[in-house]
Amino acid sequence: MCVKQKREKKKWNGTKWKKVLNILLKVLGAIVVAFLLFVAAVYTVNKISSHSEKKRLEPYGQHVSVDGKQMNVTIQGKGDETIVILPGFGTASPALDFKPLISELSPYYKVVVVEPFGYGLSDQTEKERSTANIVSEIHEALQSLHIDRYILMGHSISGIYSLDYVNKYANEVRAFVGLDSSVPSLSEQKIDSSDTQPIKWFRDLGFARVQLKLSADPYDELPYDEQTKEQLNILIRKNMYNTTQLNEAESMYSNFKTAEKQTFPPNLPVLFFVQANHPGTDQWIPEHEKLIKDSVHGEMVLLEANHYLYRSHSKEIAEKFMNFMGRIQ
Repeated sequence: MCVKQKREKKKWNGTKWKKVLNILLKVLGAIVVAFLLFVAAVYTVNKISSHSEKKRLEPYGQHVSVDGKQMNVTIQGKGDETIVILPGFGTASPALDFKPLISELSPYYKVVVVEPFGYGLSDQTEKERSTANIVSEIHEALQSLHIDRYILMGHSISGIYSLDYVNKYANEVRAFVGLDSSVPSLSEQKIDSSDTQPIKWFRDLGFARVQLKLSADPYDELPYDEQTKEQLNILIRKNMYNTTQLNEAESMYSNFKTAEKQTFPPNLPVLFFVQANHPGTDQWIPEHEKLIKDSVHGEMVLLEANHYLYRSHSKEIAEKFMNFMGRIQ
Protein backbone atom coordinates (compact mmCIF):
# COMPACT_ATOMS: atom_id res chain seq x y z
CA MET A 1 0.00 0.00 0.00
CA CYS A 2 1.42 3.34 -1.07
CA VAL A 3 1.85 6.35 1.22
CA LYS A 4 -1.11 8.14 -0.42
CA GLN A 5 -3.43 5.19 0.19
CA LYS A 6 -2.31 4.95 3.81
CA ARG A 7 -3.08 8.65 4.32
CA GLU A 8 -6.52 8.28 2.72
CA LYS A 9 -7.32 5.23 4.91
CA LYS A 10 -6.19 7.03 8.04
CA LYS A 11 -8.31 10.04 7.08
CA TRP A 12 -11.35 7.82 6.43
CA ASN A 13 -10.89 6.05 9.77
CA GLY A 14 -10.64 9.40 11.54
CA THR A 15 -13.83 10.62 9.84
CA LYS A 16 -15.63 7.39 10.76
CA TRP A 17 -14.70 7.70 14.44
CA LYS A 18 -15.78 11.34 14.48
CA LYS A 19 -19.17 10.30 13.13
CA VAL A 20 -19.46 7.52 15.74
CA LEU A 21 -18.41 9.95 18.48
CA ASN A 22 -20.96 12.53 17.30
CA ILE A 23 -23.71 9.91 17.33
CA LEU A 24 -22.72 8.77 20.83
CA LEU A 25 -22.71 12.36 22.09
CA LYS A 26 -26.13 12.98 20.57
CA VAL A 27 -27.53 9.80 22.15
CA LEU A 28 -25.99 10.73 25.50
CA GLY A 29 -27.38 14.25 25.20
CA ALA A 30 -30.82 12.88 24.38
CA ILE A 31 -30.68 10.58 27.42
CA VAL A 32 -29.67 13.48 29.70
CA VAL A 33 -32.44 15.70 28.32
CA ALA A 34 -35.00 12.90 28.67
CA PHE A 35 -33.89 12.28 32.27
CA LEU A 36 -34.12 15.99 33.14
CA LEU A 37 -37.57 16.19 31.56
CA PHE A 38 -38.65 13.13 33.56
CA VAL A 39 -37.36 14.66 36.82
CA ALA A 40 -39.09 17.95 35.99
CA ALA A 41 -42.34 16.11 35.26
CA VAL A 42 -42.15 14.14 38.55
CA TYR A 43 -41.40 17.34 40.47
CA THR A 44 -44.26 19.25 38.82
CA VAL A 45 -46.81 16.46 39.26
CA ASN A 46 -45.83 16.13 42.92
CA LYS A 47 -46.24 19.87 43.54
CA ILE A 48 -49.63 20.00 41.84
CA SER A 49 -50.86 16.83 43.55
CA SER A 50 -49.67 17.98 46.98
CA HIS A 51 -51.52 21.28 46.56
CA SER A 52 -54.69 19.43 45.53
CA GLU A 53 -54.43 16.94 48.41
CA LYS A 54 -53.95 19.72 50.94
CA LYS A 55 -57.42 21.00 50.04
CA ARG A 56 -58.93 17.51 50.47
CA LEU A 57 -57.32 16.86 53.85
CA GLU A 58 -59.95 16.70 56.59
CA PRO A 59 -58.86 17.96 60.04
CA TYR A 60 -59.43 15.75 63.08
CA GLY A 61 -58.58 15.83 66.78
CA GLN A 62 -57.43 18.92 68.63
CA HIS A 63 -54.22 20.90 68.86
CA VAL A 64 -52.42 21.45 72.14
CA SER A 65 -49.45 23.77 72.64
CA VAL A 66 -46.20 21.92 73.33
CA ASP A 67 -42.82 23.62 73.42
CA GLY A 68 -44.25 26.56 71.46
CA LYS A 69 -45.61 24.32 68.68
CA GLN A 70 -48.90 22.54 67.97
CA MET A 71 -49.27 18.82 68.69
CA ASN A 72 -52.37 16.98 67.51
CA VAL A 73 -54.27 14.71 69.91
CA THR A 74 -57.51 12.78 69.42
CA ILE A 75 -59.81 11.63 72.24
CA GLN A 76 -62.61 9.10 71.80
CA GLY A 77 -64.77 7.29 74.33
CA LYS A 78 -65.85 8.27 77.84
CA GLY A 79 -64.75 5.34 79.96
CA ASP A 80 -63.57 5.77 83.53
CA GLU A 81 -60.06 4.62 82.58
CA THR A 82 -57.83 6.21 79.96
CA ILE A 83 -55.60 4.55 77.38
CA VAL A 84 -52.86 6.63 75.73
CA ILE A 85 -51.69 5.22 72.39
CA LEU A 86 -48.27 6.05 70.91
CA PRO A 87 -47.35 5.22 67.29
CA GLY A 88 -44.52 3.34 65.64
CA PHE A 89 -41.87 5.12 63.60
CA GLY A 90 -43.12 6.82 60.45
CA THR A 91 -46.84 6.26 61.06
CA ALA A 92 -48.38 8.86 58.77
CA SER A 93 -51.56 9.41 60.79
CA PRO A 94 -51.66 7.67 64.18
CA ALA A 95 -55.26 8.70 64.87
CA LEU A 96 -56.50 7.14 61.63
CA ASP A 97 -54.05 4.24 61.55
CA PHE A 98 -55.24 2.97 64.96
CA LYS A 99 -58.91 3.38 64.01
CA PRO A 100 -59.83 -0.36 64.15
CA LEU A 101 -58.32 -0.70 67.63
CA ILE A 102 -59.87 2.57 68.83
CA SER A 103 -63.28 1.33 67.67
CA GLU A 104 -62.87 -1.79 69.83
CA LEU A 105 -61.64 0.06 72.93
CA SER A 106 -63.60 3.33 72.95
CA PRO A 107 -66.92 1.79 74.14
CA TYR A 108 -65.14 0.90 77.40
CA TYR A 109 -62.26 3.38 77.76
CA LYS A 110 -61.33 6.94 77.00
CA VAL A 111 -58.80 6.47 74.20
CA VAL A 112 -56.21 9.18 73.59
CA VAL A 113 -53.95 9.05 70.54
CA VAL A 114 -50.93 11.36 70.66
CA GLU A 115 -49.40 12.38 67.33
CA PRO A 116 -45.79 13.36 68.14
CA PHE A 117 -44.13 16.17 66.18
CA GLY A 118 -43.73 15.15 62.54
CA TYR A 119 -46.69 12.77 62.67
CA GLY A 120 -50.29 13.15 61.54
CA LEU A 121 -51.45 16.75 61.82
CA SER A 122 -48.81 17.83 64.34
CA ASP A 123 -46.16 20.45 63.57
CA GLN A 124 -42.61 19.52 62.73
CA THR A 125 -39.72 20.47 65.01
CA GLU A 126 -35.98 21.03 64.70
CA LYS A 127 -35.40 19.88 68.27
CA GLU A 128 -33.27 16.73 68.65
CA ARG A 129 -35.38 13.56 68.50
CA SER A 130 -33.84 12.06 71.62
CA THR A 131 -35.95 9.81 73.83
CA ALA A 132 -35.83 12.44 76.57
CA ASN A 133 -37.25 15.17 74.30
CA ILE A 134 -39.94 12.95 72.77
CA VAL A 135 -41.08 11.68 76.18
CA SER A 136 -41.11 15.19 77.64
CA GLU A 137 -43.21 16.52 74.72
CA ILE A 138 -45.76 13.70 74.97
CA HIS A 139 -46.06 14.24 78.72
CA GLU A 140 -46.51 17.99 78.26
CA ALA A 141 -49.36 17.33 75.81
CA LEU A 142 -51.11 15.03 78.29
CA GLN A 143 -50.60 17.46 81.16
CA SER A 144 -52.18 20.29 79.16
CA LEU A 145 -55.26 18.04 78.73
CA HIS A 146 -55.25 17.21 82.47
CA ILE A 147 -54.67 13.54 81.76
CA ASP A 148 -52.61 12.26 84.68
CA ARG A 149 -53.57 8.61 85.18
CA TYR A 150 -53.61 6.20 82.24
CA ILE A 151 -52.56 2.95 80.59
CA LEU A 152 -49.76 3.48 78.09
CA MET A 153 -50.01 1.52 74.83
CA GLY A 154 -47.12 1.74 72.35
CA HIS A 155 -46.37 0.28 68.94
CA SER A 156 -42.86 -0.51 67.65
CA ILE A 157 -40.31 2.23 68.48
CA SER A 158 -42.67 3.65 71.11
CA GLY A 159 -41.70 0.63 73.19
CA ILE A 160 -38.24 2.19 73.51
CA TYR A 161 -39.63 5.60 74.43
CA SER A 162 -42.12 4.01 76.84
CA LEU A 163 -39.33 2.37 78.86
CA ASP A 164 -38.10 5.84 79.72
CA TYR A 165 -41.63 7.18 80.12
CA VAL A 166 -42.87 4.60 82.65
CA ASN A 167 -39.82 5.17 84.83
CA LYS A 168 -40.03 8.97 84.72
CA TYR A 169 -43.77 9.12 85.33
CA ALA A 170 -44.32 5.93 87.33
CA ASN A 171 -47.01 7.58 89.44
CA GLU A 172 -49.11 8.27 86.33
CA VAL A 173 -48.81 5.06 84.27
CA ARG A 174 -51.11 2.28 85.46
CA ALA A 175 -49.90 -0.37 82.97
CA PHE A 176 -47.99 -0.73 79.72
CA VAL A 177 -49.22 -2.57 76.63
CA GLY A 178 -46.74 -3.24 73.83
CA LEU A 179 -48.04 -3.71 70.29
CA ASP A 180 -45.10 -5.58 68.76
CA SER A 181 -43.02 -2.98 70.56
CA SER A 182 -39.27 -2.64 70.03
CA VAL A 183 -36.80 -4.03 72.57
CA PRO A 184 -33.47 -2.36 73.44
CA SER A 185 -31.32 -5.41 72.74
CA LEU A 186 -32.43 -5.59 69.08
CA SER A 187 -31.14 -2.21 67.97
CA GLU A 188 -31.67 -0.47 64.66
CA GLN A 189 -28.62 0.26 62.48
CA LYS A 190 -26.84 3.55 62.97
CA ILE A 191 -27.96 6.26 60.53
CA ASP A 192 -26.04 9.50 59.95
CA SER A 193 -27.07 12.77 58.33
CA SER A 194 -25.05 11.73 55.27
CA ASP A 195 -27.44 8.79 54.91
CA THR A 196 -30.57 10.92 55.09
CA GLN A 197 -29.45 13.71 52.73
CA PRO A 198 -30.11 11.68 49.54
CA ILE A 199 -33.53 10.78 50.97
CA LYS A 200 -34.33 14.48 51.33
CA TRP A 201 -33.45 15.05 47.64
CA PHE A 202 -35.54 12.01 46.72
CA ARG A 203 -38.46 13.48 48.70
CA ASP A 204 -38.09 17.08 47.50
CA LEU A 205 -37.96 16.03 43.83
CA GLY A 206 -41.21 14.13 44.25
CA PHE A 207 -39.91 10.57 43.89
CA ALA A 208 -41.44 9.50 47.20
CA ARG A 209 -44.81 9.79 45.45
CA VAL A 210 -43.54 7.53 42.66
CA GLN A 211 -42.31 5.04 45.23
CA LEU A 212 -45.73 4.94 46.87
CA LYS A 213 -47.44 4.57 43.50
CA LEU A 214 -45.38 1.46 42.80
CA SER A 215 -45.89 -0.01 46.29
CA ALA A 216 -48.72 -2.20 47.55
CA ASP A 217 -51.53 -0.53 49.51
CA PRO A 218 -50.77 -1.27 53.22
CA TYR A 219 -54.49 -0.94 54.07
CA ASP A 220 -55.86 -3.22 51.35
CA GLU A 221 -58.37 -5.78 52.66
CA LEU A 222 -58.16 -4.37 56.20
CA PRO A 223 -61.09 -2.93 58.22
CA TYR A 224 -60.78 0.68 57.04
CA ASP A 225 -63.55 2.48 55.14
CA GLU A 226 -62.76 4.15 51.82
CA GLN A 227 -62.83 7.68 53.20
CA THR A 228 -60.37 6.78 55.96
CA LYS A 229 -58.07 5.06 53.45
CA GLU A 230 -58.14 8.14 51.22
CA GLN A 231 -57.19 10.40 54.14
CA LEU A 232 -54.47 7.97 55.23
CA ASN A 233 -52.97 7.95 51.74
CA ILE A 234 -53.00 11.77 51.63
CA LEU A 235 -51.18 11.92 54.97
CA ILE A 236 -48.70 9.23 53.93
CA ARG A 237 -47.69 11.40 50.97
CA LYS A 238 -47.66 14.52 53.15
CA ASN A 239 -45.47 13.14 55.95
CA MET A 240 -43.27 10.56 54.22
CA TYR A 241 -39.57 11.29 54.83
CA ASN A 242 -40.31 14.63 56.50
CA THR A 243 -37.35 16.27 58.23
CA THR A 244 -38.56 15.58 61.78
CA GLN A 245 -38.92 11.86 61.11
CA LEU A 246 -35.53 11.70 59.40
CA ASN A 247 -34.02 13.39 62.46
CA GLU A 248 -35.72 10.72 64.57
CA ALA A 249 -34.13 8.04 62.38
CA GLU A 250 -30.71 9.61 62.98
CA SER A 251 -31.32 9.54 66.76
CA MET A 252 -32.67 5.99 66.82
CA TYR A 253 -29.40 4.15 67.42
CA SER A 254 -28.47 6.28 70.44
CA ASN A 255 -32.03 6.01 71.77
CA PHE A 256 -31.77 2.21 71.67
CA LYS A 257 -28.41 2.36 73.46
CA THR A 258 -29.90 4.56 76.19
CA ALA A 259 -32.78 2.10 76.62
CA GLU A 260 -30.36 -0.79 77.24
CA LYS A 261 -29.85 0.59 80.74
CA GLN A 262 -33.58 0.59 81.49
CA THR A 263 -36.21 -1.95 82.41
CA PHE A 264 -39.87 -1.92 83.37
CA PRO A 265 -40.59 -1.34 87.08
CA PRO A 266 -41.32 -4.80 88.61
CA ASN A 267 -44.69 -3.68 89.99
CA LEU A 268 -45.90 -2.25 86.66
CA PRO A 269 -48.34 -4.56 84.83
CA VAL A 270 -46.97 -5.24 81.32
CA LEU A 271 -48.79 -6.96 78.47
CA PHE A 272 -47.03 -7.67 75.16
CA PHE A 273 -48.77 -8.48 71.89
CA VAL A 274 -46.02 -9.94 69.70
CA GLN A 275 -45.94 -11.33 66.18
CA ALA A 276 -45.32 -15.07 66.41
CA ASN A 277 -42.97 -15.24 63.42
CA HIS A 278 -40.68 -12.24 63.09
CA PRO A 279 -39.22 -12.15 59.55
CA GLY A 280 -35.84 -10.76 60.58
CA THR A 281 -34.80 -12.41 63.85
CA ASP A 282 -35.50 -15.48 65.98
CA GLN A 283 -34.78 -13.44 69.13
CA TRP A 284 -37.93 -11.33 68.98
CA ILE A 285 -39.94 -13.49 71.40
CA PRO A 286 -37.05 -14.37 73.78
CA GLU A 287 -36.04 -10.71 74.14
CA HIS A 288 -39.60 -9.70 74.98
CA GLU A 289 -39.70 -12.48 77.56
CA LYS A 290 -36.54 -11.08 79.18
CA LEU A 291 -38.17 -7.66 79.59
CA ILE A 292 -41.02 -9.05 81.70
CA LYS A 293 -39.24 -11.87 83.57
CA ASP A 294 -39.14 -9.78 86.78
CA SER A 295 -42.61 -8.26 86.38
CA VAL A 296 -45.20 -9.16 89.01
CA HIS A 297 -47.85 -8.92 86.27
CA GLY A 298 -46.15 -9.65 82.96
CA GLU A 299 -47.76 -11.51 80.06
CA MET A 300 -47.16 -12.03 76.36
CA VAL A 301 -49.69 -12.91 73.65
CA LEU A 302 -48.42 -14.30 70.34
CA LEU A 303 -50.37 -13.41 67.21
CA GLU A 304 -50.15 -14.80 63.69
CA ALA A 305 -49.80 -11.34 62.20
CA ASN A 306 -47.25 -8.91 60.79
CA HIS A 307 -45.66 -5.97 62.61
CA TYR A 308 -48.85 -3.89 62.28
CA LEU A 309 -50.87 -6.49 64.18
CA TYR A 310 -53.32 -3.93 65.58
CA ARG A 311 -54.66 -3.31 62.06
CA SER A 312 -55.67 -6.92 61.48
CA HIS A 313 -56.21 -8.25 65.03
CA SER A 314 -57.83 -5.30 66.81
CA LYS A 315 -60.75 -7.31 68.20
CA GLU A 316 -58.52 -10.02 69.65
CA ILE A 317 -56.14 -7.45 71.12
CA ALA A 318 -58.99 -5.54 72.78
CA GLU A 319 -60.52 -8.70 74.27
CA LYS A 320 -57.25 -10.04 75.67
CA PHE A 321 -56.27 -6.60 76.95
CA MET A 322 -59.55 -6.16 78.84
CA ASN A 323 -59.21 -9.66 80.25
CA PHE A 324 -55.70 -8.83 81.45
CA MET A 325 -56.79 -5.57 83.08
CA GLY A 326 -59.67 -7.37 84.77
CA ARG A 327 -57.24 -9.82 86.39
CA ILE A 328 -54.93 -7.15 87.83
CA GLN A 329 -57.63 -4.97 89.38
